[in-house]
Amino acid sequence: MALATAGGTAVAVQSRINGELGVRLADGIAAAVVSFGLGLLVLLVLVPTTASGRRGLAALRTALARGALRPWHCLGGVCGAFLVATQGLTIGTLGVAVFTVAVVAGQSGSSLLVDRAGVGPGGPQRVTASRLAGAVLTVLAVLIAVGDRLGDPGALVLAVLPLLAGVGIAWQQAVNGRVRAAAGSTMTATLVNFVVGTAALLAAFAVEVAVRGWPAGAAFPTEPWLYLGGPLGVSFIALAAALVGLTGVLLLGLATIAGQIVGAVLLDLLLPTAASSPGPATLIGAALTLVAVLVATLGPLRR
Repeated sequence: MALATAGGTAVAVQSRINGELGVRLADGIAAAVVSFGLGLLVLLVLVPTTASGRRGLAALRTALARGALRPWHCLGGVCGAFLVATQGLTIGTLGVAVFTVAVVAGQSGSSLLVDRAGVGPGGPQRVTASRLAGAVLTVLAVLIAVGDRLGDPGALVLAVLPLLAGVGIAWQQAVNGRVRAAAGSTMTATLVNFVVGTAALLAAFAVEVAVRGWPAGAAFPTEPWLYLGGPLGVSFIALAAALVGLTGVLLLGLATIAGQIVGAVLLDLLLPTAASSPGPATLIGAALTLVAVLVATLGPLRR
């Protein structure tokens, strides 16, 4: 759980990095392609050059051939790609804190359903009153956090994107856990995630360029830290794939949520941007999200 919390903090940092990269490139999808592509390059070096990575690729092929793993289990990267794209598209307007609270709301609700359906490697888990209450409180936290923006329809529409991205995160963590279990290798599962996600982003970027043309005024920034989003994503996806079989989707999500909320609020307070500077409503919403996490963990846990 401590590792999952640290992974959530890394996601908050990744959100700030990719959001800033999206502003610099004047295109959120282009920033997502750069982030995912760099993560993929790291994995293309690591996985084939390690014995465990090569064994994992062989085991993955065998599992797919025998039907022990379905092809759709390998599509978790699409949800990760959508999350990274929303970072670049919305954080410049919403700020990290509001973005993260919206993601958390979608993730909490969908984690309940994913666990109940048994999509993850841990099998079905029942929906308890405490878990349901935690999910409801999280949605309320989002409404409070964006309450000062109710008069800005554009900001509310943008908040829907990270909300939907959060819905996809729970499913992504579940299926990546299945890939990891079948391959016997965390890095192999992470590689599959990044291959699929990068392909989806490249397709989306190609359509965007065909419709709108090349982003005007786009220029690659020179600051090295703006290219750390991909490696941070590799770390988080690998952690999630390794831990989800032990914790279940909901508990993994709750721990990462705690890290995301704390990291996001600290970033907006200590390193504010023109879009951040969280007010009282955002801070109350973030605090209520942590309360929701606590409520959801109070119920009976899986042995």
